[in-house]
Amino acid sequence: MTDTRSTAKADVPEVPVGRSRRPRGRPLLYTSYTQDMALLDTRAKKIWTGLLVLLALSLSVVLADRSLEVLAGAYVLAIGAIGLNIVTGYAGQVSLGHAFFVAIGAYTAAAVSGPRGGEHLGLGLAEIWIWLPAAGLVAALFGVLVAPLATRLRGLYLAVVTLGLVFLGEHVFKEWDHLTGGPGVGREAAVPQLFGLPLDQDGVATKEQQLYVLMLVLLIVFAVAARNLARSRIGRAFSAIRDRDIAAAVIGVPLTRYKVLAFGISSFYAGCAGGLFYSISGYVEPGSFSLLLSVQFIAMVLIGGVATVSGAIAGALFISLLQPITRSLPELLPIVSADTTVTPNVFQVETVLYGLLIILFLVFEPRGLFGIWIRVRTYWKSWPFSY
Repeated sequence: MTDTRSTAKADVPEVPVGRSRRPRGRPLLYTSYTQDMALLDTRAKKIWTGLLVLLALSLSVVLADRSLEVLAGAYVLAIGAIGLNIVTGYAGQVSLGHAFFVAIGAYTAAAVSGPRGGEHLGLGLAEIWIWLPAAGLVAALFGVLVAPLATRLRGLYLAVVTLGLVFLGEHVFKEWDHLTGGPGVGREAAVPQLFGLPLDQDGVATKEQQLYVLMLVLLIVFAVAARNLARSRIGRAFSAIRDRDIAAAVIGVPLTRYKVLAFGISSFYAGCAGGLFYSISGYVEPGSFSLLLSVQFIAMVLIGGVATVSGAIAGALFISLLQPITRSLPELLPIVSADTTVTPNVFQVETVLYGLLIILFLVFEPRGLFGIWIRVRTYWKSWPFSY
């Protein structure tokens, strides 16, 4: 007589200790916490993410230099949008002063990489691995100094306070000529140099190709870091504060600590974005950090999708690729002028368009482009059924 228990045991494949095997045909059946908490939890996500990265890299040899420059700027703006999404989308703290922290990062990077003894303040440290963290850390320091206000204010009051930072920064940067060069004059931005190799000059690849690949790699690094942060204990605390800060305090979440941390991390992202963005154009001017820049970042977050890293990236790409279209309006519509002294001009049209897009997305699709993608994906996964 055979032993059925030994036969059944022999038919079951052995699984190493600490690991689990997902049954075939059940991609969403998780049998361990490791599978459930994975960054890319399905094979389809891994494949499509890899193909998307390869496609983005292949664009560096397919597109023209001008297009690569636009996309590189879009990737940098996506880093800044991810930072704003951390404090506004994940932590629920409304901030209209993102342009202020971007300006601090831009001028910190320019000062650290600028030549010593020149017309403007400079330390002569042109390596990107020096001035990029410095730009983020200085901006994060100012974010931490402003953050205690978030523990006393919220909603509209916090938005007004952060909005005041933009106007305060505009005045300081216009008056501090030794650092900024003054309004209408400006100064050279941070020099992108890596291990003695300047990336703003043509070499094996063109300048635009080198900067494009660099910005793409940095975007991936910052995006993965933000996604892991959202899945961590800190990210769960941010979500609890966003949903109901009183309830979060009751269950033991220290509000002051996490609100300060949210502003610090968001400001770090903004500072790094400021240092990188103006290194592409090579020129930074105090008038660039106006309220319009803050509105652009808000539009990126709301149009792309609040509290999603991929939504912030999609929103930044959408807004950045929309600008070349609006800048060509004077050629298509004679009523729109390219001269800023004439009304209506192309910059006024851009501002109105940002506001209109924000209203339309908030009314018809509050989850933004990310929500549209979820609807399309759900439709094709459930087709031909409607439930």
